Formats: sequence, C-alpha cells, structure tokens
Amino acid sequence: MTDSDRHRAGFAEFTRTAAAREQVLGAVTPTEGTEHVRLRDADDRVVATGVTADRPVPHYERAAMDGYAVRASDTFGASERSPAALRVADTVRSGTATRVHTGSELPEGADAVVMVESTDRTGDELAVYDAVPEGGNVGPVGEDVAEGQRLFEPGHRLRPSDLGLLKAVGLDRVEVYDRPRVCVVPTGEELVQSDPDPGEIIETNGQTVAQYVERWGGEATYRDVVTDDADTLRGAIERDLDHDIVVTTGGSSVGERDIVPEVVDEFGEVFVHGVALKPGHPVALGAVGDTPVLMLPGYPVACIVNAVQFLRPTLAAAGHREPAPLPTTEARLARKIPSEPGVRTFARVSLAEDGAGERTATPTRTKGAGVLSSVALAEGWVVVAEEREGYAEGATVAVEEWEGCR
Repeated sequence: MTDSDRHRAGFAEFTRTAAAREQVLGAVTPTEGTEHVRLRDADDRVVATGVTADRPVPHYERAAMDGYAVRASDTFGASERSPAALRVADTVRSGTATRVHTGSELPEGADAVVMVESTDRTGDELAVYDAVPEGGNVGPVGEDVAEGQRLFEPGHRLRPSDLGLLKAVGLDRVEVYDRPRVCVVPTGEELVQSDPDPGEIIETNGQTVAQYVERWGGEATYRDVVTDDADTLRGAIERDLDHDIVVTTGGSSVGERDIVPEVVDEFGEVFVHGVALKPGHPVALGAVGDTPVLMLPGYPVACIVNAVQFLRPTLAAAGHREPAPLPTTEARLARKIPSEPGVRTFARVSLAEDGAGERTATPTRTKGAGVLSSVALAEGWVVVAEEREGYAEGATVAVEEWEGCR
C-alpha cells in the first residue's frame, strides 16, 4: 500500500472495545515454565502446583488463654461460692496447676486451662471459681492447619498473608509460574532518549509501557527506538518473537509513516485495526505465529488508555491470572462530560473532597491524546460507555483509579 492509499483508506470500521479485547485474548498462550522462589520473593506470583501442608499448625497443644493448666476433673463443681482449691506447681497432676500464657505448650498431665480471671492466687494456693471442661481453653494440634491440608490450587495469586501461612507450615520456597516476558519496541524516527533538537521528541511511551508491564506482573524488555522503515520494523519484531507478548508504540494509525500494522500483517495477522474508544482509536491488535503483537498509538494518553484496556488483560492471561477490577471511587461531576455515541470515552478527572467528605470529579480533558500531563496530574478517569452521550454536570459517576491497578 502506498502512503497516499493508506492515508485515503482511513479506518473502514471501528471495533468495539470488548470485542477487540476478546480477539487478542484468543491469541494468548499462558506461560508453561515454572520456578521455585523464596517466600520473600513470591508476593503476587501465581502458584503453579498445588500446595499442601507438610505439618500441622500448631504442631502442639497450646493454651488459648492466659491462666493455669489443670486437669479438668479437678475443677468440677467450682463456683464463686465453692471454689476448687489447687496448689501451684511446676507439673500438673491431680490437685495441682501450672501457670501458662496464651500460646504456651500445654504441660504434660493437663487437659484444660482455667482463665486467670477465674482464679485467685495466694502464694502457692490457687482458688478456682469456674469449672472448665476437658479441652477447655486449649488449642489442639492442627487447629489452624491440619497436616496434609490442601492450601492453594494452581492459579492462586499469592498475597503476603498466604506467604505467612506457607512459612508457618514449614515451607521456605514455592513453585510459581514464570512471569510473562514482554518486549516493548518504541517506533518513530523523531524519537530520542534525551536532548531533543527541534522536531525531535523525548521517547516516553515505551518506558511507560515497560514500567506498567513490571507493575502488572510481567518482565519487560525495553528496546531502543526503531525508525519508520518496513524492513527495520520487521526485523525488530521478529527478533523478539521468543517473548510471550510484543508491544510496539507509535506508527499504528493511517498516516504516511504509520506502517506497523501493515508490516505485522505481511508476516502475521492483524485482527483489529481501529477501536471505538477515545482517546486511542488507532490501536491495532494481532499476532505473529503464537505471539500476540499489540500495536499501541504514539500519542501518550492514547498509548496509556490502550495499555490498560488491552495489554493488562493480555498480560494477565499469559500469566495464569485474572486482572483485578480497577479500584473505583464515586464522585460528583463538577462539569459535564460529552461523548460520541458508539464510542467508549475515557475522560481524565482530578478528585477533590469537601469538608463533608463528598468527592468531586473535575474533568481535566476529554480530548488531547498527546497531552501526557493530563494523565499524570489526574487521579483517574470516567468511562463513558458506547450507549451514552456523556454525563451531565452534577451526575454521580465511578472514577476508575487506573494508576493503582495491578
């Protein structure tokens, strides 16, 4: 296709966001490799094989209260009017009691614990004012976790509390799936890493996307800028097809230098080119062989919107995990948000809270896909679904705080 043909063709149609996401998710192959990692390094990793407790927790009978370990039969009939009289000793046998603390091992010969509040001690003499049954105030072996109990199934996403549990049952490592490997290739002959001359632009999209990959549970390879040349672009993409996902930034529209989708389609397949969302409709999604290729727009805001909408779920699927719902906050709109019917709009907003605790969302921009500061200085965005023409001033809306997503 010539430059003029490409420009005249434009986008024949726009695919809805959900349908486009399903297309690219269909090309994902979850990672098969696993590794054994230390518990301290396993937070947010995904369990690859079922985990079973090798030992019970606790592994001994323990006092569940501060008090005295006793034989339950020695307290039968004890009351405020008629306390049981016991002697405090280092061992427990008929007629004696031993001081214990919460979590202490239950002494040999004892089968119950009397709470300290139910006793009165004078020297070695102990008055017990409350009868306790056998096993009373005693934590049995395996009360928390039984030996052989199944703790986690494959696919479970580990949390700090889970890692504490694994340590408690005697594990110091856990087998998890490898993190998906994502190669990020920024494109554009005008891009430089520093000290731009007139007409040059500092490369930010690739760096931003690579850092999101790391936050979202992947391992990012951030490549040098690739110029807008078909052979060079093809070589750069082919080089990294051993990764689980390849992401390009820039060159995805229909301008004279927007040739990335065309290059991918020559030796792979482009499923979607043009999505009904703003900002960022010139996104393309495809695959080369078994490797999904996500071609994100070059405008920074458009790039970020599409990374959240398409890269994040693709990365999650490759890593055997479900993307968590984005954290949301309800707020009242300070100004209206317009939107085009049939298009999903992501309106950036800042949040403020008044003295009564009511939150207000002020739109920063609904246009301006190249204004990076409008995202960096916003707390979130309001999603206007395709069926709506926007939200009126004063409407209560859900603000997606996408920057906090994992």
